[in-house]
Amino acid sequence: MKYIVVLGDGMADQPLEELGGKTPLEYAQTPQMDALAKKGSIGMVRTVPEGMSPGSDTANLSVLGYDPKIYYSGRSPLEALNIGVDLENGDVAVRANLVTLSEEEEEYEAKRILDHSSDEISTEEAAQLLEAVREVLEDERFQFYVGTSYRHCLVWKQGMVLPLTPPHDIRGKQITEYLPQEPSFLEMQKKSYEILKNHPVNVKRREQGLNPANSLWFWGAGTKPALSPFEEKFGKKGAMISAVDLLKGIAVGTSMKNITVEGANGGLHTNYEGKAQAALQVLLEEGCDFAYIHVEAPDEMGHQGSIEKKIQAIQYLDQRVIRVVKEGMDASGEDYRMLILPDHPTPICVKTHTSDPVPYLLYDSGKEDKHDWLYNEAEAEKSGNRVAKGHELMQYLFGEA
Repeated sequence: MKYIVVLGDGMADQPLEELGGKTPLEYAQTPQMDALAKKGSIGMVRTVPEGMSPGSDTANLSVLGYDPKIYYSGRSPLEALNIGVDLENGDVAVRANLVTLSEEEEEYEAKRILDHSSDEISTEEAAQLLEAVREVLEDERFQFYVGTSYRHCLVWKQGMVLPLTPPHDIRGKQITEYLPQEPSFLEMQKKSYEILKNHPVNVKRREQGLNPANSLWFWGAGTKPALSPFEEKFGKKGAMISAVDLLKGIAVGTSMKNITVEGANGGLHTNYEGKAQAALQVLLEEGCDFAYIHVEAPDEMGHQGSIEKKIQAIQYLDQRVIRVVKEGMDASGEDYRMLILPDHPTPICVKTHTSDPVPYLLYDSGKEDKHDWLYNEAEAEKSGNRVAKGHELMQYLFGEA
C-alpha cells in the first residue's frame, strides 16, 4: 500500500458574495476531487490546536501526525533546518521577510505594508538585497541567511523568543502598532529600509512595474526544534515535495526524503505536473511508502485577496496534481490511499490564516464506496465526520483508526 497527502495550502475559505455565497473551493471546477469524494469519505478536521497560532507551521506539523503542542518550537527554526543553519542551544531563529512598505511617509513608523511577498520576488534578486543588508547589519550577534523568494532567516545568537507580528496578517495596515518591541530589531528594520529603498534591484523592479522589496520584517521567532524521524514514528519511508523552506525544513527535521522539483516556486505558476511526477517516482521507483505533496499557491492567492487567482490555484491543484497522481497510481496497479486537504483556511475576506476546521477527503483505491457528496467545506460539514485533533488524521490515512 502506498500513501499520499496532497496539501493545498490555505485552500479553505468562507462563502463569498461575489461567488453567489459559495467558497472558492465550492465554486472552482474540481472534477478530480469531486469524483474521489463520491468514492471515498469526507469530513472536517481541526488542524490547529486551541490556543495556538493558525500558521502553516503548526498546521502542517499536525497534518503530518506531529502534535504541535509537543513538537512546535517556532516557525523560523523549521525553515532554518532546510537552509542549512546549524542552530546551537540558546540561539533564536527569526523569519526575515523582504516586504514592500509604502514610500510616501517620511517616518518609518507611519508606513503601511503593501505586500508581504514583494510580488513574490525571485531568490536571485532577494540574495542581492540580503547581501547589501548583511554588509551593514550583520555582526557577532545577528547573522542573515538566504532562503527562498521573500522568505529569509536571521539568527540571533543566544537571543530571546519575542512576540512578533506576521506581515501577511497586516497587509494594507499602518505598521505603527505592530513594530518589534526589541530595540535592535526595530533599528535593523529601519536601517534595512534605508539600505534597500534605492538599491539597483529595486530601481529595476519599479521600472518593470513590480513592488520593490524595500524593508526587512522580522517574525516567527523560535528555538532549535526536536522532531522524531517520520519512519521511526510511523514505520513508513516518507518523502516531502514542496517549494517552501518551512515544509522542506520539517522534512529535514523528520528525516524524510526532500525532493526539489525544477520550476517549483511556491507561486501560482509553479511546476504542478513536476510535483506530481516526483511523487510517482519516489513511490513507484525509489521505495518510498509515503509522499507529501505541498502546494503553496492557494494560500498566496488568499493573502493577496484575489478570488479569481485562488480559484485558479485550486483548479490547477485538481487538474495538474491530483489527476496526474491518480492516473499514474492507477496505471501502476499499486493499492494506494490519498488524503486531500488544506492545512488551514486563508479566507479572502481577511487575507490571512484562521484556525477554523478544514475539509478533508480520504480515498482508498481498493474500496471505492459510493456517495452523492462533492468535496468542499459545506459538504464536508454536512457529512457529520469530525476529527478533533489534526495529528490523529495520519492514523486514518494509514488505516489505523
